[in-house]
Amino acid sequence: MKFARRSFVSTIFALGAALTVARPSLAQTAGKDYTPISPAQPTDDAAKVEVLEFFSYGCPHCADFNPLVTAWAAKLPADVVFKKVPITFGRGAWESIARLYYTLEITGDLARLEADVFRAIHTEKINLFEAGALTEWVVKKGVDQKKFTDTFKSFGVMSKVKRGDQMAQAYKIQGVPALAVDGKFMVGGKDFAEQLAIADKLIVKARSEKSGKK
Repeated sequence: MKFARRSFVSTIFALGAALTVARPSLAQTAGKDYTPISPAQPTDDAAKVEVLEFFSYGCPHCADFNPLVTAWAAKLPADVVFKKVPITFGRGAWESIARLYYTLEITGDLARLEADVFRAIHTEKINLFEAGALTEWVVKKGVDQKKFTDTFKSFGVMSKVKRGDQMAQAYKIQGVPALAVDGKFMVGGKDFAEQLAIADKLIVKARSEKSGKK
C-alpha cells in the first residue's frame, strides 16, 4: 500500500487502511514481485547490500509501515545496510518534515523521536508542517532549541533533502513507502508483510550477484 504522489495534501492526516496479511510468494518474478531498476543506481558501499526506504512522515501508509520496517531492519545481517530517504514530491509541507528527519539524525534524536513524529502527525493531529509549531514540539521533547534551529536551517540539511528528491527521480518513485534493494530492484508485493518477505529474498539475490553467483 502506497501514498501516491498525486494524492491531495489534505489526506496527509488520514489514517492508513487496515492491512491484510498474505503469504509471500516463494519465488521472485520480475514485473510482479519486483521491478528491475533501469538504469541501476549506485550505492554508497559496494561491499554491502543497500536497502533504501523512500518515505515521508506525512504519508499515513508510511506511519503504518514504520514499526514493521524498523523491527525488520534491526534484524538484518551485517552485510546489509538499511537507509531511509525522506522525499517531498515537490510539496512544501513534506519538505519541512524531510528537513526534520535529517535534523533529528544530525542532533542524535532520531531513534528516540521517530515514532513520536508519526504519532504526532497521524494520531494526535499536531501540525508539524509549520516551522514554529515544529520547533515548539521538538523542544517539548527535549531537543535543544538552538541546536535544532541552526541545524534545521543549515545548508547541509537542505542539500540532503534535495539529494533525496533527486534519488526519488532516479529511482522513478511514484508512491511511498517504497523499498529498493541494492540499486537494482524495486520491491513489489500486495501488503507490507509480503513486501518485507520479498525484500529478504532480493537481498539474497543481490548478495549472490555481488559474489558472482547468478
